[in-house]
Amino acid sequence: MPLKKVQLHETTAPEWNAFKGGDWNAYRQLYNIHFKALNNYGYKFTRDVSLIEDAVHDLFVNLWTKREQLGNPVSVKNYLYKSLRNLLLRKMDAQQRFVAIDSAEDYPFNFEVSFDTVFMEDESKKELQRKLKEAIQTLSSRQQEIIYLRFYEGLSYEAAADIMNLNITSTYKLLYKAIGKLQERVKLVDLMMMLAIIGSKRALFEIN
Repeated sequence: MPLKKVQLHETTAPEWNAFKGGDWNAYRQLYNIHFKALNNYGYKFTRDVSLIEDAVHDLFVNLWTKREQLGNPVSVKNYLYKSLRNLLLRKMDAQQRFVAIDSAEDYPFNFEVSFDTVFMEDESKKELQRKLKEAIQTLSSRQQEIIYLRFYEGLSYEAAADIMNLNITSTYKLLYKAIGKLQERVKLVDLMMMLAIIGSKRALFEIN
């Protein structure tokens, strides 16, 4: 999937409360703000676009029907990511495309690192980009996901842990192991530079 512009707006508490109160326009705004980002996240787990669309559709149907029972999440975006993740993995498990995530680490998760060409005109940086792409593909699914959430989405350890259904200690360990494995192929100073470049662009671009 190519780089795409994404919405910069995050759903605010008043907008969320309006949605919970039955405001249809607030519900439509919630959908419009988060639809592309949710599809982009779902695409990391499966290339089955129809399945992703079904999961996102079911997510928003559930939100509307259960709106009066919902709490007030610290971040609506993170709440939606976690909800979609759980829903999508259940659908994939039901189709027997992979073993249950409770019993194995290797649930599907894959993404291709993309850079804004403005940053990548230098040949040495292009080589680093190639190395980083190859290095990320050597990581386990959980390691890829924590890298994606922590660096590309810019989430806190706590938010990433919540989305991935991990405790905070396990999240730290998972990220350290992922960074350590990347260091086997890319020097730490180069690795940090490349991740910083991508992280600085996360507000403007989706990373696929």
